[in-house]
Amino acid sequence: MLVGYARVSTQDQKPELQLDALKAAGCEKVFVEKASGAQRERPELTAALDYMRGGDTLVVWRLDRLARSMKQLIETVEGLEEREIGFRSVTEAIDTTTAGGKLIFHVFGALAEFERSIIRERTRAGLDAARARGRKGGRPSKLKEDDLKAARAMLADKSITVENVAKRLDVSPATLYRHLPAARAQSAEKEGET
Repeated sequence: MLVGYARVSTQDQKPELQLDALKAAGCEKVFVEKASGAQRERPELTAALDYMRGGDTLVVWRLDRLARSMKQLIETVEGLEEREIGFRSVTEAIDTTTAGGKLIFHVFGALAEFERSIIRERTRAGLDAARARGRKGGRPSKLKEDDLKAARAMLADKSITVENVAKRLDVSPATLYRHLPAARAQSAEKEGET
């Protein structure tokens, strides 16, 4: 039996393209997941693997729908092989039920891992170059030094809560706690007094 597994990374994405390809490949049952590939816990993948028996084949649209890293991909496929379950990727035309398919699977997996490594290296090099020119990465801080001084002054008054200060500065209490960790202790003290 051919069992399909489709995964989209966000709730906004639609799995129809994958579902059409899996149905065209002959999948009798398809499990659909809406989760990031980085997540280790994927209930629909677990359900698909539990559903399958020896002689079945797990079918995915592309290799990256099953795993994010070469290690994770190989571990998953080796786990399938131990249970005498085949693996097929529609886009890469890989079928581990054949000797040639096993070879192609390992080559494609290595290339995918290589591509991700190159992207990581480029990103790191770009960030390093920006830092060398004095630019900091990440989102600009919502609170400037003047805002922090004002927040400290307001929080010195025990009757003013962290939530009041956050509202006045137009930030969340979490942002205030991140910039002023002592605010959390003051907030706990105020709660203990009431």
